[in-house]
Amino acid sequence: MCNFKKISVKFLRCFSIVFYNYLSDELIGVIQRPLKEGMKNKYQHVCEGIAKQGESTSLNKIYTDLYITEGGAGHVNKEHEVRRIEKNQMQQEVQIECKNMFELLPGQDRPIRTVLTQGVAGIGKSICVQKFILDWAEGKEHQDIQFIFPLPFRELNLKKGHQSLMDIISFFFPETQGLILTDQNKVMFIFDGLDECKLPLSFHKNESLKNVCEAASLDVVLTNLIKGNLLPSAQIWITTRPAAASKIPAECVDRVSEVRGSVNVT
Repeated sequence: MCNFKKISVKFLRCFSIVFYNYLSDELIGVIQRPLKEGMKNKYQHVCEGIAKQGESTSLNKIYTDLYITEGGAGHVNKEHEVRRIEKNQMQQEVQIECKNMFELLPGQDRPIRTVLTQGVAGIGKSICVQKFILDWAEGKEHQDIQFIFPLPFRELNLKKGHQSLMDIISFFFPETQGLILTDQNKVMFIFDGLDECKLPLSFHKNESLKNVCEAASLDVVLTNLIKGNLLPSAQIWITTRPAAASKIPAECVDRVSEVRGSVNVT
């Protein structure tokens, strides 16, 4: 009888875990479908040049591969309006495809959590991000990622008061209402336009925050997310003009890349 009870308890525990995982997967699917649909509608079209009101073009039709290189530590020259990343002349230039922004290169073994992509104004940083998101939403690439959350700094600047990470996500993406992210989720946050950020980003002064449901100032939430105190398994992609790149401490960045134009313009 005692052995039967032990077996029953063990079975119930295993069943509970399986059932919990099933419910979690079901909830992810319920949230993911409308989230992807919304992103397809938002990112599948772009305005070219001086478009007339209501006119747009399919991103998939006009997109051309960008010339993107890994920038290593990436020292920034701030003396000229058209800023370029100074590179060690002895370092061989390595090209990266937009879709492989988080993939390891030959000889690399440290997982890439945070990518900082630099480039001068109008070079294609935002289009690169848009294509990455659209490929995910259309089911073409990155299907190992459960959720992608694009959070442009120009929109984050409008958020006031204290809120938790989950509050911020549900505000910008109402489809996620009821979702509580954990470190078991495969999530990517994309912060486009660091040069537009009006927050102090006090990485070395802000208090530590590890609870996704705990409210704090936006600056505290973002710095802890980028540092990896919040959702350490999440991937972070930040785009910026070179002049603002120093706002992110080097120890918080695993890869620096530079968009230099289309592949036929180097």
